[in-house]
Amino acid sequence: MSKNRPAIIAAAILLFLFSMALFAPLFSSYSYSEIHLDLKNAEPGFLFWFGSDELGRDLFTRVWWGARISLFVGITAALIDMGLGVLWGSIAAYLGGKVEETMMRICDILYAIPYLLSVILLTVIRGPGIVTILIAMTFTGWINMARIVRSQILQLKQNDYITAARAIGASPMRIVFRHLIPNAIGPIIAGVTLTIPTAIFTEAFLSFLGLGIQAPAASWGVMVNDGLSAMRYYPWRLFFPALMITLTMFSFNLLGNALRDALDPRLKR
Repeated sequence: MSKNRPAIIAAAILLFLFSMALFAPLFSSYSYSEIHLDLKNAEPGFLFWFGSDELGRDLFTRVWWGARISLFVGITAALIDMGLGVLWGSIAAYLGGKVEETMMRICDILYAIPYLLSVILLTVIRGPGIVTILIAMTFTGWINMARIVRSQILQLKQNDYITAARAIGASPMRIVFRHLIPNAIGPIIAGVTLTIPTAIFTEAFLSFLGLGIQAPAASWGVMVNDGLSAMRYYPWRLFFPALMITLTMFSFNLLGNALRDALDPRLKR
């Protein structure tokens, strides 16, 4: 992976984005919700580096504050998906038989539920917000990870060292968590890395529809929604949040593909 120049560039971009998300709002002269009506829709310049919006709020601060929310939601959702998917998939594959068949049919049923319908129902029940977004994304988001882990465990449990572990009396839990899951860690890590950009885009999409983060909080999806109506006359309001979404998704996908190739030599070309 160290020889993969696109992956190195992607990692550098992600490091920059994370650093700016953590530190840029701390050193800004404005807060993300501070209103200056006399300076609304100001062009990018020394006063507002990324310009201002229709309420005169500093877009530079809002973009990096929104990065905190978008990155937090994306990474948290991916980690929850990993935990649920690894547990479900490894247990189903190891036990096999009717247990595996039942568990995977449950996955099929959940996967058939329309995603947007579940989000709308959760929004009505709980109200929009970060917790609702996380529940909506992870309600069925872990299924792909479960399928990946199941396929890996089905291959690994046929190996001789698993047979030896059973012969010496190792418990099923020890075999699964000590031998099987660690040996499937490569596809798991690659899967998580590729899940993060999907989760970030989903959060932006839900916030764009008004089902996610609510004003005055800032997220990239909210800012894209606000900037879309002003695209013709104030294009910087749409350009900067859209650029951050694009860079983040592109970098995570590059990094995820590089990790997949590095951790699974069979996929190398």
